[in-house]
Amino acid sequence: MTGHESIEMIKLWTVLFMLASTAAHADTTLHTDLPLSYIEQAGPDSHNKPLIIFLHGSGSNEEDLFDIKDQLPADYTYLSVRAPFEVESDSYQWFNKKAGEGDYDGETDELKSSAGKIVDFIAKATGKYHTQPDKVFLVGFSQGAIMSYEVALRDPEVVRGIAALSGKILPVLKSELKPADNLKQVAIFIGHGTADRKLPYAGATDAETLLQSLSLTPEFHAYPGIGHTISQTEIVDLNSWLQQINQ
Repeated sequence: MTGHESIEMIKLWTVLFMLASTAAHADTTLHTDLPLSYIEQAGPDSHNKPLIIFLHGSGSNEEDLFDIKDQLPADYTYLSVRAPFEVESDSYQWFNKKAGEGDYDGETDELKSSAGKIVDFIAKATGKYHTQPDKVFLVGFSQGAIMSYEVALRDPEVVRGIAALSGKILPVLKSELKPADNLKQVAIFIGHGTADRKLPYAGATDAETLLQSLSLTPEFHAYPGIGHTISQTEIVDLNSWLQQINQ
């Protein structure tokens, strides 16, 4: 190898090192320095970058939704949190379902407690990662989608938007919502499979109707034949929605 080739090789390795050092890396270590335990993927400079917070469904944990980040913008900050109530080993939930055969609803005290912890988590995470509330997005599945509605519609100033995947607005929240100017700044993505039997598709259409009555304009996506899960098409749509808002 000539001296010139050696210099060029050094330059190449320097560039590769710089690229590697500035890339975001997933950290599957469970962090406990914020009000809820979480795992993260954050680049070395998270200043004013979008902050995506995943909220898993009942009976799952913080690892469940985390891989979705690999199909979303690489320069965002991603946190995936663990719900506070343990069901069994490695299995958690945000609230217990109220007993009975009526409309799916949650225990009020647990809903309030979990929502308060999420709001507190958002505030402290926004500070830790040096971003702003208008850069914060909740992405929730099932119970996590329900909690996304609970937080964003009760405390709209703490987030820019939410993605409610296979969720619904619970009766107690629905009964308390009224039109308000501060609600209008919340961007909402609704995605739901039409064959969902656990949280039926009607919960999504009912949410869309309610939100429209509050002068909100959610982006609605139905996924024909899909059950209680997240499809690849839904992730593609979610990615497009996030990029459109943050462009």
